[in-house]
Amino acid sequence: MRMGFSTNSISDTSVRDALPILRDMGYTSVAITLDHAVLNPYGESIAQEIAHWRASLGRAGMTCGIETGARHLLDPLQKHEPTLVTAASLGRLRRIDFLKCSIDIAKALGSPCVSLWSGIARDSADEESLWDRLITSLEPVLVHAALHDIQIGFEPEPGMFIDTLARYQQLLDRLNRPDVLRLTVDIGHMECMGERPASDLLWAWADRIINVHIDDMLACRHEHLPLGSGDVEFPSILKALTSCGYAGSLHIELPRQSHRWIETARQSAAFLRAAIVDAR
Repeated sequence: MRMGFSTNSISDTSVRDALPILRDMGYTSVAITLDHAVLNPYGESIAQEIAHWRASLGRAGMTCGIETGARHLLDPLQKHEPTLVTAASLGRLRRIDFLKCSIDIAKALGSPCVSLWSGIARDSADEESLWDRLITSLEPVLVHAALHDIQIGFEPEPGMFIDTLARYQQLLDRLNRPDVLRLTVDIGHMECMGERPASDLLWAWADRIINVHIDDMLACRHEHLPLGSGDVEFPSILKALTSCGYAGSLHIELPRQSHRWIETARQSAAFLRAAIVDAR
């Protein structure tokens, strides 16, 4: 497994300039959240930005994953909107276009994975209507990903329509091509949603896990905490991931600590290295 760091956990500096600093701390991967100040797929110089990112990743010897959870990239006023379950069809189409652009960027950067989530059900639509929105919006994204040989990691997110691994299973049951949809696991989210023991539950998803977010959390509280300050049992979880054969990245995701990202990255690297040793 590779230690990774998320760009949404870095502020007050150019993210590309942070790559050699992270490399020197032992990180070998970065999760790039496409956003205004990082890598904006709608920017006028997107081709040049992709080239700069490709060069920067190469110099740092890093791999990358693409994340699509920017708060206000598509709507400056409402966090995360529009989504795959937004009531307005034009809004859903805009999210689909963004996800297709994200897949194109992943291909250009040599990233194997794009992570996404369902979105929040903000209107009074019934369950079946929400399922229909999600399925009909997600399927063209999966087709586009398959054409470009990019895997989609679907992340259950607290508060969203798909919020647990059980709901993710319901999604797989409804898809025409469930084989093409992989899984992004956020270890903190499992703790938040009471999916315990996480080390046991992960075994059932060994063949689908494509990306892992690492953070600490408390039960019933969706707040990303520094590693070691919550209730997550990291040694047993890391041991389970290793035993499952997961060989991808463990991306530290601590956006509320972004103002002190250097200290957070250093502390997280030390904690994670020790936890990996304990897991052996």
